[in-house]
Amino acid sequence: MSQAAAKTYDPNNIFARILRGEIPCGKVYENEHVLAFRDINPQAPVHVLVIPKGAYVDMDDFSARASADEIAALMRATGEIARAEGIAQSGYRVLSNCGANGGQEVPHLHLHLVGGRTLGRMLQAQ
Repeated sequence: MSQAAAKTYDPNNIFARILRGEIPCGKVYENEHVLAFRDINPQAPVHVLVIPKGAYVDMDDFSARASADEIAALMRATGEIARAEGIAQSGYRVLSNCGANGGQEVPHLHLHLVGGRTLGRMLQAQ
């Protein structure tokens, strides 16, 4: 059994609740496969969370089980949002934390789209 197949999705995580409309969000984008909204604790002038509507724990799970349409929709949405937010020309970062060592806090795949200022190095030297 692959690691992705062994992961259990928690249907009560905060992003699942947002998708069901139980918790409001600052929506900036939505299509058949994707919802995007402003992070409630922004780390840059633009900080948008981009999530698939499907029940995927993390990038490993998504890359193993999502359909080609879902994968394409997530990637295209991220670019569309960057352009709409005015950060495509100056530059931005897309980050997905995966698992405990990756710092993932919510067990639903989400991409952090951040920009609007110089972001510096991705990782500091240890």
